Amino acid sequence: MKMKMTELASLVFLLLPLLAFGSGDVYIVTVEGEPVVSYSGGVDGFTATAIDIMEEMDITGESVTSYALHLENKHDALLESLFEVGTYKKLYSYHHLINGFAIHMSPEQAEALRSAPGVKHVEKDMKIEKLTTHTPQFLGLPTGVWPTGGGFDKAGEDIVIGFVDSGIYPKHPSFSTRNAEPYGPLPRYRGKCEVDPETQRNFCNGKIIGAQHFAKAAIATGVFNPSIDFSSPLDGDGHGSHTAAIAAGNNGIRVRMHGHEFGRASGMAPRARIAVYKVLYRLFGGYVSDVVAAIEQAVLDGVDIINLSVGPNSPPTTTKATFLNPFDAALLAAVKAGVFVAQAAGNGGPFPKTLVSFSPWITTVAAAIDDRRYKNYLTLGNGKSLPGLGLTPATHGNMSFKLVSANDIMLDSSLLKYNPSDCQRPELLNRNKVQGNILLCGYSFNFVSGTASIKKVSETAKSLGAAGFIVAVENPYPGTKIDPVPVDTPGIVIAEVRKTKELIDYYNSSTKRDWAGRPISFEATASIADGLAPILHKSAPEVALFSSRGPDVKDFSFQDADVLKPDILAPGSLIWAAWAPNGTDEANYIGESFAMVSGTSMAAPHIAGIAALIRQKNPHWSPSAIKSALMTTATTLDRGGRPILAQEYSETGIMKLVQATPFDYGSGAVDPKAALDPGLILDATYEDYIKFLCSVPEVDPHEIANITSSVCNSTQGHPADLNSPSITISRLEGTHTVKRTVTNIADTETYVITTRMSPEIALEASPPAMTVLSGASRDITVTLTVRSMTGEYSFGEILMKGNRGHKVRIPVVAMGYSS
Repeated sequence: MKMKMTELASLVFLLLPLLAFGSGDVYIVTVEGEPVVSYSGGVDGFTATAIDIMEEMDITGESVTSYALHLENKHDALLESLFEVGTYKKLYSYHHLINGFAIHMSPEQAEALRSAPGVKHVEKDMKIEKLTTHTPQFLGLPTGVWPTGGGFDKAGEDIVIGFVDSGIYPKHPSFSTRNAEPYGPLPRYRGKCEVDPETQRNFCNGKIIGAQHFAKAAIATGVFNPSIDFSSPLDGDGHGSHTAAIAAGNNGIRVRMHGHEFGRASGMAPRARIAVYKVLYRLFGGYVSDVVAAIEQAVLDGVDIINLSVGPNSPPTTTKATFLNPFDAALLAAVKAGVFVAQAAGNGGPFPKTLVSFSPWITTVAAAIDDRRYKNYLTLGNGKSLPGLGLTPATHGNMSFKLVSANDIMLDSSLLKYNPSDCQRPELLNRNKVQGNILLCGYSFNFVSGTASIKKVSETAKSLGAAGFIVAVENPYPGTKIDPVPVDTPGIVIAEVRKTKELIDYYNSSTKRDWAGRPISFEATASIADGLAPILHKSAPEVALFSSRGPDVKDFSFQDADVLKPDILAPGSLIWAAWAPNGTDEANYIGESFAMVSGTSMAAPHIAGIAALIRQKNPHWSPSAIKSALMTTATTLDRGGRPILAQEYSETGIMKLVQATPFDYGSGAVDPKAALDPGLILDATYEDYIKFLCSVPEVDPHEIANITSSVCNSTQGHPADLNSPSITISRLEGTHTVKRTVTNIADTETYVITTRMSPEIALEASPPAMTVLSGASRDITVTLTVRSMTGEYSFGEILMKGNRGHKVRIPVVAMGYSS
């Protein structure tokens, strides 16, 4: 993710006119009455529409269409009774997952609406943002998973993944149907395909089965520019094409750039169908009200999986719980309808409490570095070798060339306002002094903001006839992440400040200058090694530095929640996948067909694709069963059999590795083969999630009813009572007991149960052993007792080993307090 949320509302040259009634804001409103997915009857003339899984609902049936129209008419009648026509604009009516609407109106109208009869909740719309090959082999899919489902050409067959993202580039070979087994009709999917307004071409081809865009909130707020943002599902960013290809792109697609082949890319479920719901746009990101509309449409259309590589800017401010807002409520209703949801954890790491995905019904995905690393080195004329990042060929003949600094070869010092040291403008530099030498450039804030790129440095060096280039980082910017960039000119980025100092000291000591400090001759030399070949590491996976960390928070004041987040770890660093040639999200890949991008945005679709494989094998599993299969089979060990490590910052700001905890990786790194055969699952229903919400301390039951349309039968219990595949107690006082129910989805098996926990907390599980019949369920009682208080979390696990080879692991997290 690049957090580039340029606010355009104040610009006077917007192409779209403001609404007739003047400026205002977008609000999401919920009103009395159950939505279609949970309406159990009671309104005269309308029969019940509540369902357990979406396949049971006939969306064209009289009962559904008439009740949905009834709700929409009530929305219109409410607004007409309060406000004069033309003083507001209703953007969406929500009636399937939540009962309410999105409306553009003034703050004064919002206040009037809050106190109107029948109105339950009014919330100002929020921005959302992006949370921005080799991984199928790394995860063992070609040999361990795809063969069990008929090979890669059947992996994910007829499973529909909905991508709520920035759209898609439909012409990319990752989404082509050429040379593929024809995709037949899929009657249960009811989505539509928009037509490109410029080419009049349909976006769908069988592989891409649906394509729609949602921008009413963006248009209402005045930030949407159709000439830049595309009023269609076309991806003008690159992010949406990338995530879709990771989850469901075709298998064996050659990744070629600058004449070099970097391997063959494949999605996790290469035969799955892709349904596109565009909500993200180039310049401003997106809005929650558009996202809620997209999620509702995706569920209504019949997707099996939703991938969300997007998230809010911060926890919601208008509700007491992070779990209670229209966005999370819509996803809860989606889960009720049988749709599995994978969401990126966020890119705020390695700092704690930086997650942007909070709720237990969502599978929150952290990002890992896999075993493939691209590293390179620079050899100086004094014999020193400096490590760096350079996905480029070596300098010609592996020879050394003189170094010339951009600062020393400016044509005109008055041009300093253009920051020539970052080598973005070749016309500012003296060609005669660059030609045949290695150009030494600086790393300015422009690289962080996206206005400068390594690609442009490469183009500058090439146009000036340089033998290569170096970008030296003297001043690291907090949170800056530097990835290797494939270019065709020899080049390297020296990212370590200490190594940059060695380079600059050598350059300065070797450069002769006159009395005014002007260079007379350049004597420093260097050679750049070949960085095109990846290095495979056994210390994989590692938790990526940028990946957001727990603990999960339950409110805007960042109090700890009794929910473990993230849930699972998947590859998210340096991921090769499809790109939109007109995509602008990554300056280094403008005009390219592939990009190697990092972010939890890339981790989430790995899980979405693997979930599609699980759904293909077990079509009737609930979303929570799929989540359980993924989590209970995850591993906490790397490829070398050692505990997974996490990238962190040291006290001096240098990156270091520490042993990872559940707040870094949840239950651990995903193991697709094991997840397809988990032995036992821990299931949870919609009613279980409502009970969870009702048990969260300080949450008003009326607020739960206002946002979910479900009533608390009791506020007793504890959030840790939810039958989830993890146990988290943020404030453990004395002794606390919880129960977990496991269901055997394999043959009858006997399990031995053991526990492990940090010494500050005693952890016991009962019974110590049990036989679970095929299809049957058994309860496990788990007791945690405070032994000593450290003011820090303790970590442990419950391990269940079956005599048929299944292993089920439940992570346990707790912090002891005095009662």
